[in-house]
Amino acid sequence: MSAQEEIEALIARVAMGDRKAFRTLYDRTSAKLFGIALRVLKEQGPAEEVLQEVYIRIWNRAGQYRVNGYSPMTWLITITRNAAIDRLRKARAAGVAVEPVEIAERLYDPQPGPESQSVMRDEARALQACLGELPADRAEMVRRAYLQGHTYAEIAEAAGAKLNTIRTWLRRSLMQLRECLSQ
Repeated sequence: MSAQEEIEALIARVAMGDRKAFRTLYDRTSAKLFGIALRVLKEQGPAEEVLQEVYIRIWNRAGQYRVNGYSPMTWLITITRNAAIDRLRKARAAGVAVEPVEIAERLYDPQPGPESQSVMRDEARALQACLGELPADRAEMVRRAYLQGHTYAEIAEAAGAKLNTIRTWLRRSLMQLRECLSQ
């Protein structure tokens, strides 16, 4: 059984309320997910809090995961990244200064083995290449919204455009990225 199949099986068992599977899933994935939260938040305490929130979400949402040929780690990483970015946005709204995190810092993790590192590098290269196909201003908006945690309103203000225009541009840019990444 491959690592991907094992994680998928664990998620399926967690969806049925299997605590032992949840513990095993935690053991297999927590170091990587913590690394992602830490790279986004830059501080251990908030990263640990986000990791706890992430596993609560995983426990509650495991039934929503669908095997679709993509890595189950992508699903877990997305939950973690979104939770960490939500934390950044809350900190920014509270007036706490946060520095943006570059995509390379988020995607690079010294912990995984060679296979995982190779997959991550390929995914990062593909994402960078696809971002390069977008107009420069749109690519920057995608980076700010989805990698740096800026709100649509902040992006609209910085771009001097209407909020609905920014939403449309981002939606179209994401559709282009999805199409590009699926090739």
